[in-house]
Amino acid sequence: MMTRLFPVWAILVTVGAIVFPAPFLKLLPIITPLLAFIMFTMGVSLTVQDFSRIARRPYPVLAGVGLHYLVMPLAAWGIAHLLGMLPALSTGMILVGCVSSGTASNVMIFLSKGDVALSVSISALSTLVGIFATPLLTRLYVSAGVSVDSWGLFRSIITMVALPVLAGVIVNTLCQRMVKRVEAALPPIAMVSILLIIGCVVAGAGPSLAQAGPLLMLGVVLHNAIGLAGGYWGGRLLGFDESVCRTLALEVGMQNSALAATLGRLYFSPVAALPGAVFSVWHNVSGSVLATVWAGRPLKEKNSDTQDAAR
Repeated sequence: MMTRLFPVWAILVTVGAIVFPAPFLKLLPIITPLLAFIMFTMGVSLTVQDFSRIARRPYPVLAGVGLHYLVMPLAAWGIAHLLGMLPALSTGMILVGCVSSGTASNVMIFLSKGDVALSVSISALSTLVGIFATPLLTRLYVSAGVSVDSWGLFRSIITMVALPVLAGVIVNTLCQRMVKRVEAALPPIAMVSILLIIGCVVAGAGPSLAQAGPLLMLGVVLHNAIGLAGGYWGGRLLGFDESVCRTLALEVGMQNSALAATLGRLYFSPVAALPGAVFSVWHNVSGSVLATVWAGRPLKEKNSDTQDAAR
């Protein structure tokens, strides 16, 4: 029941972080280790077989990354032009669309009964592809060169995702009985952790959020919605099952918006950082709502052998 109310808690934490930012600002230094801890809890729910299955079925991983970098940049460009945004805001929107998928998507997929192992694989590959795709796509859509710290991105995905997940898998492999005892506590732990991250992001982006107008909020909501719908229905068109479609929806629709905000501030202007700051809040709220809805809907299982053969 507690996890079913995730969107309610997310909204309450968001409001609380806006009104009383000080406690959350004190927690800003723990965001990175907190993300690593969340990834560890993800890994504890996985086995080596989960990853070997994906190695035999690379098609969904490639489909997720392909949809991500096709749908999100194009949608950002289209929305910015449709709403007549100023050049700086348009640049910020496009930056959000061109970055890799966000690590928070792994948590949402965990809660929504998606394929967590697939999610981690898509996030990792999306980040590696983003080393090259982000500056190229940004240059394509806004005609401006953007330098990306490739080693920093690679190091972050290794330290915050790959290593913690690997540690969790090892713990699950060596201590299966202990993991079974705490398995039921994993979703609430993931929920509390992501709520703390939401609070920290909102508190840290407070001054920027105060300047964000209705036009920007509308653009961010539309961008996120197109990503979620594009990932889900793209998966449907490609013939994937419900669990994979849920995974693709959240992997495509949720962005590494903190990176977009940083790039906007460093290479363009403070105004170009606003879409990333607003997206950081909104995609966690929308993702938690969607995860809660899907958590209450059972998956329609298909014959895995048939699916493996098809892929």
